[in-house]
Amino acid sequence: KAGLIVFAGDVLKCMIAVWITTLIFKGSHADEIYLLKLYTAAGAILGHNYPFYMNFKGGKGIAATAGMVLSFHPYFIITGVLLFFIPFFTTHLVSLGSLLVYAGLMIQLVICGQTGLFAEMTQGELIEMYVVFACLTVLAFWKHRENIKRLIHGNERKTYLFHKNKVDVDEKKA
Repeated sequence: KAGLIVFAGDVLKCMIAVWITTLIFKGSHADEIYLLKLYTAAGAILGHNYPFYMNFKGGKGIAATAGMVLSFHPYFIITGVLLFFIPFFTTHLVSLGSLLVYAGLMIQLVICGQTGLFAEMTQGELIEMYVVFACLTVLAFWKHRENIKRLIHGNERKTYLFHKNKVDVDEKKA
């Protein structure tokens, strides 16, 4: 229960920051609003990953990223949810779902940008948005480097939502 409260707070801190940016700049910078929203989310994610009050040792930014996904553009919500929960419910690996969200949303951002979803933005602004999101994607993979090693070796910790302290079936057999 405590973990869910912390998760909700991490999601909300990014969402609220993006909403405030939207309220402030929607009228005066409507053509750049998605770039501004992305910069705001990047700030929240970086603050989550490297908080100065904890000697720059924070989390991996995935909960804050969920806040970005929920507040950036409605098209990205469905993709983000599917990219996280389908792998998670089939493998019970949170890190796998988290990394797939970033990889998938990076691809979706470029496709949507080049097919006109952000038609009000110039090509230069779109490229800037791709670079910012690519940096966030690289950061997420960097923060998950130990998880990636464990995924490769098959010993990444699994998470079960509905079973308290459930032992993996493979571990029972061993």
